[in-house]
Amino acid sequence: MSDLTVPFLEIAIIVGLAGFFLAVVGSRGQWLVAKMRLYLFTTDHKRIGLMYLTTAFVMFFIGGIYASLIRTDLGFVQGLGLDPQTTLGITPDVYSTLFTMHGVMMIFLFVMPALAGFGNYLIPSMIGAKEMALPRINAIAFWMIPPAAVLLILSNANAGWTGYVPLSVQPYGPNPHAIDIWITGIHILSISSMLGAINFLVTIIKHRAPGVRYWNMPLFVWATFINSVLLIFALPSLSIALTFVLSDRNFGTHILAASNGTPLGGALLYQNMFWFFAHPEVYILVLPAFGLVSTILPKLARKDIFGYGAMAIALGVFAVLSFAVWEHHMFVTGISTNIRFVFMLTTMAIAVPSAVKTFNWVATLWGGRIWMAIPMWFCVAFITGFVIGGLSGLFLASVPVDYLYHATYFVVAHFHYIILGGTMMALFAGIYFYYPVWTGRWYNQRLAQVHFVLTYVGVNLLLFPMYLLGAEGMPRRVYTYLPTANFEFLNFLSSIGAAILGIGQLVFAFNMVYSYYTGLKVVGDPWGEPAPTQMLGPAKPRPSPVSVPVAAEPKGSA
Repeated sequence: MSDLTVPFLEIAIIVGLAGFFLAVVGSRGQWLVAKMRLYLFTTDHKRIGLMYLTTAFVMFFIGGIYASLIRTDLGFVQGLGLDPQTTLGITPDVYSTLFTMHGVMMIFLFVMPALAGFGNYLIPSMIGAKEMALPRINAIAFWMIPPAAVLLILSNANAGWTGYVPLSVQPYGPNPHAIDIWITGIHILSISSMLGAINFLVTIIKHRAPGVRYWNMPLFVWATFINSVLLIFALPSLSIALTFVLSDRNFGTHILAASNGTPLGGALLYQNMFWFFAHPEVYILVLPAFGLVSTILPKLARKDIFGYGAMAIALGVFAVLSFAVWEHHMFVTGISTNIRFVFMLTTMAIAVPSAVKTFNWVATLWGGRIWMAIPMWFCVAFITGFVIGGLSGLFLASVPVDYLYHATYFVVAHFHYIILGGTMMALFAGIYFYYPVWTGRWYNQRLAQVHFVLTYVGVNLLLFPMYLLGAEGMPRRVYTYLPTANFEFLNFLSSIGAAILGIGQLVFAFNMVYSYYTGLKVVGDPWGEPAPTQMLGPAKPRPSPVSVPVAAEPKGSA
């Protein structure tokens, strides 16, 4: 390939896109302008919510490409005994970039915007408000995300999604300003999240309709309220830490990079500040998912949520304890034994509200007349994934065990079970639950079932071998590993799971677009009391002469 090939390809792509845009403008210019005005300048909370969700899932697929390259390297290339540098051109620097961009995009550009999208769409309706309290600020918070995403993608940063020093303060040859651009993108996203959190808090506190009190709000509103409090208290710590990195890189300060050439103290300071944000961030990524599941389960189980008060209190306990456990990420850094003991206890204590919520979800299903529609499938998958991820967290809460597993793939499996096996499943449950409301059409039931099977099988086949890899000592954050037969086989198995998971998401994307134009039209409330012939969903009727009594609407139902 000549040196001019890449520039010519880039020019051809730009010209092609420009030609396509001009063709659309020429043929349907008025329609395009009207649509652009409708969405570019809107302050309607529902449209903004849908834009959040659309942007999040676009980033989900881009982040998935990075993950696919990582798994191709570790599983299909090295798993078959090949050299990643000669086969794929994946050097240590390239791998670090893939690892960094995948983590940042999935956390900051997929999960957080997707949950904010559900919050924007649902919160005003659930509390009886006409609109978000600060509609223009709401629009500004969304429109900060696309430019931040462009900056992050173009940065190609290589310091890991955590941005640990001293790596993040060192110059990086191919792009000396990669970390600066990356931090700028994170700062923009942080400001966006802060604006959104303030908006949610003001809306929930000041704009509730008469009769909507704190102790009868839907649990999704509670989850979003507490999630916003977490964001406001956690994000400044991340912003300050990244500002220190920028200052050390560009202004000659030595806040994190010690001037005597031994930056250990700076590295520990950064880790404390980062994890004071990042562990509450785990609950920022999962609390609204709890709220979604607590909204969907009662509706499809045809009974009230079990233990509403305990569920709401458990959300608050999560918020408090999430700020009291960050040091467990630093058990192996040589901190005092007394400090480690305290943080071990607080980390184990967080299992209590987790158990309360899991018990209450199962108790909600117990004795219900369950409509096994697709959203219910994903809710049950959420519970199983969250339980597996949570139980493995108890291993890591123990200091002696953490010494063995801390820097291994066991931690990767634990975290991803919470996010993929938990939050992602809840997001899909929410998408399938509200899709008929958003579009007025049913999605294709058979394709939705295929999507669920591929996703559930893919997630578990992807992640469970990582527990075994971690238990056998395979380190995380490295682009290669010892070529033992077991490491190669388990990585190969894990990458097969990643491929299955990726195929499932293509089915999901096709179903959403295809059903938007061809799906059966929804009549009335799509999740109202189903007829006896529809208890398994609209696609598979089962004749039954038995009449179904009408149940009371559950609290917090859609």
